[in-house]
Amino acid sequence: MTYFIDDHKPRSRASNAGEKREYFAYFALIFVATLPLACLTWVLSFVRRMELPASGPIKSAWSQAQIITPRIFSA
Repeated sequence: MTYFIDDHKPRSRASNAGEKREYFAYFALIFVATLPLACLTWVLSFVRRMELPASGPIKSAWSQAQIITPRIFSA
């Protein structure tokens, strides 16, 4: 049986702040990239059904960014 000593030290606040900054930078980039497509989808849905969709284009782009960004950081 092998014994491994855990030398993992807790992360400092500075490294957590850097990771948060990087996460929000990617989030903003993805949000801006998905916003035009969300607007186009929203307009096409409005034209096709002649009623306003339940969620607006900003909410749709925000949710897409919330889905995509963690996948980038987990890879």
